[in-house]
Order: sequence, then structure tokens, then C-alpha cells
Amino acid sequence: MKKLRWIPVVLTAVMLAGCTSPLSKETKEVVSSNKNDEETTIIPNTTIDGQYYRTLLPYKESLSRGLIVSNVYSKYDVKEVENGLTRISRKMYSPDDYFFQEGQYLDKDTVSSWLARSNQTEDGLNPSDKGLSVKDRATKAPVYLAHIIEQDYLTQSGKNKVKLSGISIGLALNSIYYYQKEAFGATFEEPIPDAKVLENGQKIADQIVKRMRDIDGLANVPITVGLFKQQERGAIVPGSYIAYGETGEGKASIKDWKKIKEQFVLFPMKNPTDEFRQVNDNFTVFKTNIDNYFANSANIIGTGYYTDDTVETLKIDMPIKFYGSAEITGFAQYVSSEVLKQFPKNMKVEVSITSVNGPEALVVKERNDTETYVHLYND
Repeated sequence: MKKLRWIPVVLTAVMLAGCTSPLSKETKEVVSSNKNDEETTIIPNTTIDGQYYRTLLPYKESLSRGLIVSNVYSKYDVKEVENGLTRISRKMYSPDDYFFQEGQYLDKDTVSSWLARSNQTEDGLNPSDKGLSVKDRATKAPVYLAHIIEQDYLTQSGKNKVKLSGISIGLALNSIYYYQKEAFGATFEEPIPDAKVLENGQKIADQIVKRMRDIDGLANVPITVGLFKQQERGAIVPGSYIAYGETGEGKASIKDWKKIKEQFVLFPMKNPTDEFRQVNDNFTVFKTNIDNYFANSANIIGTGYYTDDTVETLKIDMPIKFYGSAEITGFAQYVSSEVLKQFPKNMKVEVSITSVNGPEALVVKERNDTETYVHLYND
């Protein structure tokens, strides 16, 4: 059995949570330049893994905060549309040189107006449905754009100053258009072809970039736009980004789009295709061994994150019936050993063990590590 090592709970947090770690021993004050206004702020010096952005303090919430919950289908997409945009941003804005700030330029009213149909508001970005029947609306003029995410990236400029040096925009796009033929009637769905999702997402992106160039302070800032394809309602894995493009300083359109090949896959699979078969076999053996060892586990599922047909991370949710602390400790140890036995060395694996009382344990194996890290929440 590999030894247990304790890790802080922040490993389970989302992409940017670690940026304001209270473990920082040193901070420094800088002056933040936002829309030509200056204010005193604090930047923590500590970073995590080199992949998380430092954030300015006090933390500023997005001006469109709250809209995403009502505009995006599921909690999985809500999280991934933001995390995925951060992954894209790291290609242009290195965490070593840039600081993160939630969007400070597109407010709730602006975003809501842009999400409307063009016959509903003057600047609506979704197609007009004027004069169309319910069925024609679904096939000829579906709502493509569901939500807009903004992330701001700043750099230090001279002594005690930072400036806005880049913006990332995530466009959450519908893959299915839902509609009703009559009020309170049955809900129907019309799939939107991938080609249409991509084509209309790119057109909308250019319109957004042009409009942002007219916002005070954004005329010459580099802008990156990612296109996120949402999953259907009720899906238990998130959608993914399908393409991104960038504009240089002062440019008002995106000339070069880069496709992204990533997806989330649910395990176990009944009929896995070749690219998922090996991981599915590993997971099936892992699940069988856990079930045989601990009869109180139930409904163990895994979510694999794939890029370019290669699995990067496997996250496993393991609900159990809780009986005692000693039982949880022994179970976590067994899970830890099975993770090392059943999964490839080059795969990152995270196992979240929960009960009706909440989180009980977290087991993590980083890529190419030969031992796991275990945290018992209530020890």
C-alpha cells in the first residue's frame, strides 16, 4: 500500500480558486488601470502549479454575474464554459505574466440585449423570427447564442501599475433548439448541425469584436474568442469548446480560426468505440473491484477529459453509505491502491468519495506519479 499524504481541500476547487491562496506570505500593492481610472489593489505573489492565474484583490465580480445560471443548460456546462475559456486563454496569456480579473466591460443589460433576437432588441445577435411559424423558427432561425462569458487579463506596466492587456470571450452556443407549439404544451427539440453551430458562432464572434472595439478602453486590446458547444438538457457531462480565434491590437475581425478537439466521456460505456475501449476496460475492472470490496458503494461513474483522442484526466464520483471514520479511512486506502493498479501511469485520476453527509475523502494521482495523495475531510 502506498503511503497516504495529506493535501488541502483546494485541489477540488475550480480553475481560479487557488489564485488567492491565504498561504501567500508576501503581497505587493499596485495601481490598477481600468477604463483610465486608477485604484489601489493587492496581488498575491503565490501561484499554484504555474497554471493558475493570480487575481487582483479585492476581488471584482463580473458585471454580468448571475446570468450564466439562467442562460446555460446545466451545472456541468456552467463550470466548463468558464474553465475551458481559461485553458484557451493560457495559450495567449501566460499565468507567469498575466493577472486574471472577471469581466468588467460587458454588464448584465448589454449581455441580455445581445442575446436577444434581432427583432426583439436593436442589437440582438440571434436571428429574427419575425413572420415565421413555430416549426420554421426551429429549423430556419434557431437561437444559436445562449450566453457570453468575459475574462480580463492584465499585466504590470511600470512601477506599481497594471493595465488591461487582453480579453477572452466565451460564446456558449446551443446544439439543440427547444420549442413548444403551444403555451404549456409538450417541448420539442430540433438538433442544430455542427456546421451551423460553427458558422453562426464565427459570424456572431466578429460582430461582438466589432462592438467591443467601440467600448472605452478596448480599441486596441487583443481579444480572443472561444466557441463553446453546449450539451443537450439533462446531460451529465459538459459540452466543450470547438474552436477559438484571436484578434491583434486594433483588429475588428478574426481571420484565423483554430479548431479544438476535446470532449468529455462518461464511463462505464456499454459499447465503447476503439478510442475509448482501453480506459473503459480499466474503469470497469476498477469499479468491479471497488464493488466487491465495499458493498455500500453505489453508482460509481467516471468522466474522462479527452484532447486529440488522448485521455488527460479521469474524474470519478463515488457515493457511499457512511458508517464510521475507520471504515472511510480503510476504504480510501483501498481506493488509492486500486487507482495505481488499474489506470495508466500517464493519466491523471481524481476520485471524490461522498456520502449523505457531504465529501468524505479525495484521492488524487497526478500524471506520471507513482503514488497517490489522499485527503480525509473529517479526520
